[in-house]
Amino acid sequence: MSKINSHRKSCKDVFNAFLVSLATYAGVFEFPKIKPIHDIPNRLIAFSKAISCKDYDQWVHFFEDDYLFERLWRNPAKYLELLKKYKGVILPDFSLYRDMPLAMQIWNIYRSRAIGHWLQVNGVKVIPNIRFGDRRTYRICCDGIERYSVIAIGTHGTLKHKDDREIFLTGLEVVVNRLKPSAIVVYGCTPEKYFKKYADAGIRIVQFDSDYATSRKEVV
Repeated sequence: MSKINSHRKSCKDVFNAFLVSLATYAGVFEFPKIKPIHDIPNRLIAFSKAISCKDYDQWVHFFEDDYLFERLWRNPAKYLELLKKYKGVILPDFSLYRDMPLAMQIWNIYRSRAIGHWLQVNGVKVIPNIRFGDRRTYRICCDGIERYSVIAIGTHGTLKHKDDREIFLTGLEVVVNRLKPSAIVVYGCTPEKYFKKYADAGIRIVQFDSDYATSRKEVV
């Protein structure tokens, strides 16, 4: 795709085909493959804060509102040198709402993987963020991710309401059974009743409080 566009002087790469010019793909929807990683973050910082921060001894995450990091998709090259200063990146958490058309959910998974592949090509350590929306995404959300790697998930806003909780916990079980991760980096709470069975199975659970939870602690 990018090679075709490069021969069309009037054709702009509006789909960011350059991100996957060296990619190999997996699954029916051809998500770019992400190489496995075994690094564990020491600390996390949101992308919107990382832009102006000078403390690079931490990992960048995207567990925040999409509008705060859409700029990365619009102009990835602009932020490459910044991200290379940090210890690594947890891949973008583009929203997958259950009331979104499936095509949009697939597109947002693809965008995260495309950015991840490109960052890896450019020497940035990346931890794949596994995100699923409705039950239809269970069968595709792991495509392109190697087994036995470190993965990341976000629990903030997923466990409070019954329907959300059921979708999340079922999806998490699918992910663990398929990927058999060596460790799960969790942004948000990790209630023992939901995560103990994975810890007992030998999976390292590495938990980080959400920015929202941290701010409430500071207020108290």
